[in-house]
Amino acid sequence: MEINPQVYVKGSMEAVKMYCKAFGAEISFEVKNASKDAYIHCELSLDGQLFMAVSEAPDTCDTSKKTSWQTMAFNVSDMRKEETVRKAYDALKEGGTVIDPLGPCDWNSYCANIVDKFGVFWWIAI
Repeated sequence: MEINPQVYVKGSMEAVKMYCKAFGAEISFEVKNASKDAYIHCELSLDGQLFMAVSEAPDTCDTSKKTSWQTMAFNVSDMRKEETVRKAYDALKEGGTVIDPLGPCDWNSYCANIVDKFGVFWWIAI
């Protein structure tokens, strides 16, 4: 059994670019909706493994910007170097909301909580 994260956002093309930049991911599979300039489904991979999928949220979906703790978060840990965490932090915070800035917490030496501009909550850590 596997569990794979997927986000539904408004502005999926922009979101894919940001997540690729933040995490060094690459597009491994994509289905575009040409009439909307959006992704029906886009898979991002790291080192040949699925990292996450991104899809355009339906027009009826409320994707209004969230700026506080969420029920669910994506946790990206074992990023190995502070500079890797910093790169993700810089990309995700652009237009987003920093909940906890980069620094140590009780169980990790370098981490942060961020809600990105698409309303996705991230915990990133070394």
